[in-house]
Amino acid sequence: MIKRSQGWLAAQVGDELVMMSAESGSYIGLNNVGARVRELLEAPADFSQICATLTGEFDVSEDTCRAEVESFLADLEKRGAITRSA
Repeated sequence: MIKRSQGWLAAQVGDELVMMSAESGSYIGLNNVGARVRELLEAPADFSQICATLTGEFDVSEDTCRAEVESFLADLEKRGAITRSA
């Protein structure tokens, strides 16, 4: 399961959703797909559920979606914005 980490603030700035960690002072800018992934993590979610939702909403193949979402989630995890558990 994947869930948001505590302590991150988010605000819409133009076409981008900006997330900021008050604790670390770091920030992340998200496009509309990244913002949708963050929205899907409102409650803890499964990787496959996220990809299934995105392939239904965006014009993307399942393989491409899985690769891109995995890369995106790895970056968020590295920055401390999400946590994953088995």
